[in-house]
Amino acid sequence: MPTKIDGLFAGRKRFARCFLLIALLTDCCLSLWAQGPQTSPEKFAEFIPLYPKEKMPNSKGLNLRDSIANERIYRVGTPGIYAFFPSSAENKGAAVLICPGGGYERLAYVISGTQLAKWFNSIGISAFVLNYRLPNSPDLVQRETGPLQDAQRAIRIIRAHADKWGIKKDKIGVQGSSAGGHLAGLLGTQSEDASLLHDSLDNTSFRPDFMILVSPVIDLGTYAHAGSRRNLLGENPSPALVEKYSVQNRVSQSTPPAFIADAFNDPVVPPMNSLLFYKALLEHKVPTSFHVFPQGAHAIALRNNPGSAEQWTLLCEAWLVEMGFIPQTLAK
Repeated sequence: MPTKIDGLFAGRKRFARCFLLIALLTDCCLSLWAQGPQTSPEKFAEFIPLYPKEKMPNSKGLNLRDSIANERIYRVGTPGIYAFFPSSAENKGAAVLICPGGGYERLAYVISGTQLAKWFNSIGISAFVLNYRLPNSPDLVQRETGPLQDAQRAIRIIRAHADKWGIKKDKIGVQGSSAGGHLAGLLGTQSEDASLLHDSLDNTSFRPDFMILVSPVIDLGTYAHAGSRRNLLGENPSPALVEKYSVQNRVSQSTPPAFIADAFNDPVVPPMNSLLFYKALLEHKVPTSFHVFPQGAHAIALRNNPGSAEQWTLLCEAWLVEMGFIPQTLAK
């Protein structure tokens, strides 16, 4: 017959087994939590290569792979776009090509890429994050033209598939932050075709219909961000090359409307960059909404900005409505 002592030992064994099971489950949960999401954000999007591999322009034909670390892309082997679409019920018919920043040395594809794409989706805009070749790529024949070629080709692809994706062909814009803002500005002010490939897309316009620039690099001269200039143009660029790639010098009356958000206390890219661009847009009578917030530092983020800089997305959405690129509300 079991004694009280036997019952006590049996109870302790059951307690020990339960404790061990709880510990194992806790350890497993902590392990999964520490690993974070098992699928990276861009895997929820469709990736669309820009070129047939054998027809990539400005290429030496090297077989390169993307190099990614700490949510940054340091080498682009396959240029393309990650496509993010709103629901069909919320689609407002506009699209934006997003050029991530990173000083032309890397692509901050999350903070100035996929996160912004999801915000654009939330206001009914299709978004495409550009995976563009960096000027330091050993595969490029001419370093400074690679990013622009990829941006032009991306706009052509978006416009060519506009009907399929529920996008209006005259409501396709470009957004860029920091050095991505420089590329977006180049795209919006470039009249020369750098991406001619002698295929069916050659007759499709690469011109964006609007520009959204956040903490942009504009000038590559007096007010240049030294790293962006060096990475794009090389160590000792000629004055002619500096002038050509300073975006304020390329503005014309055909430049599309612009929204610019910057911070007075930006310690990385002088706000004078945005002022020079605004001045050129104003002189050429290009409609522009220009905001310089007291705080925000460099590359104003999507959220958690100090002070009034937190309002930039609300102002941007209101500008898109005011300019007629998206309707205020969807028809019921």
